[in-house]
This record gives sequence, structure tokens and C-alpha cells, in this order.
Amino acid sequence: MDKRKRRVGAIKIILLKKSKQAALTAVQTFNNPNIKFKSEAYIVLIMIAWRYLLHAYFKKNKIDYRCVDKSKSERKRRIFYMTKTKKYKYWGLRECLEQKGLPLDKGVVNNLNFLIGLRNEIEHHISSTSMDNRLFNRFQPCCVNYNKYIKKWFGEKHGMEKYLSTSLQFSPITMSSIKGLGKYEGLEGSVLDYAQGFDENLTPEERKDVCYVQQVYYEKKLANNKNEDAEVIVFIPEGSPLANGLDGKEVVLRDTEKYKFIPSQIVSRMQGLGYDWFCMHQHTKLWQKKDAKNLKHGYGILVVKQWYWYNKWVNEVEKHCKKEDELREEGARSFKRYRKT
Repeated sequence: MDKRKRRVGAIKIILLKKSKQAALTAVQTFNNPNIKFKSEAYIVLIMIAWRYLLHAYFKKNKIDYRCVDKSKSERKRRIFYMTKTKKYKYWGLRECLEQKGLPLDKGVVNNLNFLIGLRNEIEHHISSTSMDNRLFNRFQPCCVNYNKYIKKWFGEKHGMEKYLSTSLQFSPITMSSIKGLGKYEGLEGSVLDYAQGFDENLTPEERKDVCYVQQVYYEKKLANNKNEDAEVIVFIPEGSPLANGLDGKEVVLRDTEKYKFIPSQIVSRMQGLGYDWFCMHQHTKLWQKKDAKNLKHGYGILVVKQWYWYNKWVNEVEKHCKKEDELREEGARSFKRYRKT
């Protein structure tokens, strides 16, 4: 019995060690100016780091993370999947994230699922454009989340900030460089489609979660005299936890880059949710009834003679469809009761 306990503890230590090495290699690779394959290498390595970390957590909590062949398993006897070398197969990262009761924040899970899907895209479809700056604000939270949970589950001594806290660069940090981080402009093909599609399936609150996407703020020096204390104004993104308790020197920056939809996309989305009766005519009647193209409502915007709808309007349409569906069902039930009488 003692021998088994020591072996389990040893496996946990090995998993932790390998996890930290993979995470460090991922960040060092991304920060290396001589490497042009940064994003792709980072994603693969950080996925391995997270998988080993979760396996170490399962091992610590005595959770069996071997892959079970449910088609062959019996009630009292489980059959496990094996590799070609007759070794046990273990859960992949996505399977780990799907386990009930896993103590990870929703934003962390969304961030990891985004990177898993992105890894699959770049594995099967080559991208001719760099993702380094365009997806940096997805990569950075992944590192912060990793450091948070390795300390939470295994103690402060495993914190990663002592290894790589900051990185030097040759270009200055300017507002234009900050605004360029996380923008999808320049992405092409399947990678762009994937990134936009993933974000569209999240709620507005989930898209602003700091565990999913990095929120940036900067401080502006207003004093001209170097001997004077510089007055600092802090610019904070809307929805950030930092926006709570403003003292008058903070300015909330509202999101100016919103997702836009054309009517056919909204109709297709509602039909995909099961509202088959909703068509283009229904959509037109709805926006006319609600005067939705009045800019004061903030439902959309006119761009070069083409009207585009924001996610705010899509949510409004979905509420309408849900309410209308309930009325239709109630009407059908009332009709059935009437016929019976």
C-alpha cells in the first residue's frame, strides 16, 4: 500500500514538472525574436502544459483519467482504450475540460476551448498571415490562468512569475500598438472564420471576461515638469472588474468595435435555434414595429448605404422569437382544448 502511494505521488510530481517545462518553453518560444513560428508553437506547447497540469490535479484527487471504451465496458468491469504499444490512453485536454465538477472558471474554459479549436485549424489549414499580435490577447490570459491554478492547486512555490515576469522589446508601447492587439484584421481563411465564429457563440459577458481575453488599460502622464508629480488618468475597458469604485481619475472606454450582422444571418441564426417560422418578412416587421433603425436605440449602424445589426439587436430578436413561440404553443393548446369541448 505504501509503495502504491509513493508511486502515485511520484507520477503527480513528474506531471507537474513536465507541465511547468512545457509552459516555460511555450512562453520562451513566443518571446524569442528569432522564431517566426511563434503562435503555432506556443499553442501546441501551452496545450500540453495545461493537459499535464489537469492530469496532475486528477492524480492528486484520485480521479481516474484513463479513456474508457464504453461500448465494450460492462456494469462491473471497465474496458480501457490502449495505444498500439499496449499502454493506457488518457484524457485529452478537451475531455479534461468536460469533466463535471472541474474547478475552473468559465472564462478559463472558454479560453482553452478557443485555443484547442485554433490548434486544430492551424494543424489542417496553413495560414499565410502572422497571428502573434492579432491573437496575443487570447494567449496572455492563458498564461495568467495557468499560473493562477498551478498555485491554487499545488501551492505558491509552483508560481511561474519568478521565471518570466516581463519581456523587453525594441518598439515603444503606444496607443496604436495597444489598439492593434487582438484585432482580427489581417487574419485570413479558416482561422479568421473560426475566431469570429467562436466569439459569436459567446455571450457579451463571456467575451469581456478577463480570463478569456486580455483587457488593456494605460496611464497617461499629464505633468510637463519632470520635477512635478505626474497626474495619472487610468483608462479602463467597459465591463472590467477595475471599473468598480471609480474615484474620478478613471475613464471607462466603451467598446467601439462591435460585431455586425446582415438580416439573412440573423434569420439563419433564429432558424438554427428552432424558430423555423421566423423569416425575412418577420424580421422586417419586427424592426419596423420597434423602430429599431433609430440610432438612439443602438441596435445597428448604417455603413455605405448598408444597414448592419449589432449583437444587441440579435438578442432582442431572440427574445421576441422565444416569446412568440410560447404564445404560439399556448394558442395551439387552447385550440386543442376548444376542439375537445
